[in-house]
Amino acid sequence: MTTLIEARDLHRAYGANRAVDGLSLTVRAGEAYGLVGPDGAGKTTTMRLLVGALRADRGEIQVGGYVIGRQTEQARAHLGYLAQRFSLYGDLTVAENLEFFGAMRGVRGPALARRAAELLKFVGLAGFEDRPADKLSGGMKQKLGLACALIHEPRVLLLDEPTGGVDPVTRQDFWQLLIRVLAEGTAVIVSTPYMDEAARCTRVGFMYRGRILVEGAPRELTAAMQGRVLELAAHPKDRAKALAAADPDVEDVLTFGDRFHVRVRETAGPLARLPEVLAQAGVAMERLRPIAPSLEDVFISLLAAQAAAADTP
Repeated sequence: MTTLIEARDLHRAYGANRAVDGLSLTVRAGEAYGLVGPDGAGKTTTMRLLVGALRADRGEIQVGGYVIGRQTEQARAHLGYLAQRFSLYGDLTVAENLEFFGAMRGVRGPALARRAAELLKFVGLAGFEDRPADKLSGGMKQKLGLACALIHEPRVLLLDEPTGGVDPVTRQDFWQLLIRVLAEGTAVIVSTPYMDEAARCTRVGFMYRGRILVEGAPRELTAAMQGRVLELAAHPKDRAKALAAADPDVEDVLTFGDRFHVRVRETAGPLARLPEVLAQAGVAMERLRPIAPSLEDVFISLLAAQAAAADTP
């Protein structure tokens, strides 16, 4: 596969704050790379470095074989970018936004008309050409943003939390569009706080304090925790959580809706001990069983390890 995005040893600081600290990543044609991390991890700064909106203090970025900083305009010709906040023109109509961004990217005349009609059908906005952008719903705005990012047929698409603040159905629709974009050979980097979205990506990088702690295919990342997560459903929940957390082989207890994910060093001890401990305390246990770890389990485990390392003298 052709490498379309390559970043090597990127650094960007704001005073004493190292927003991006030695980050490297590679994305090939047809791949979706999910950038996941807590607020302040450096995801947006990374996106802005990759698109050339910020200059790196150190390191190199290549997009489509062109070096950002030395061949920025050539690189940007291959880039589509959807920012975290809606950045289109609310007083322009859907069609006028596409015309404006097409002209900015050198797409004009009949070619622009054809591409705009194609994209409006693609994102499900055909029939809304004359609606002002600020009259669109949140999901429709994101779809228009995607259409504008794709107007010049870029080989690389950078999406900074594209589904933030939209409903689950719209998120699903947006990802169906991305799957079709990937099938055309586009390389995509998407930052997201949603682990179910990260699980759709070809590879995921967990970012924290400007660094990528670990990266790999979702199955590879969760495989590393196989056999270390139990699902517990019990009531009253507060008492059940406290008792589970007190077990010597339990590392953490996380709430997932009406149940808990119990991260353990090994499963045999907690599986044997917890039913009796809970029963003696008057806690009604519905189930306790090993389950496959989720990306959220992996991410929280990584953050816990980082916090523990920071506390070590």
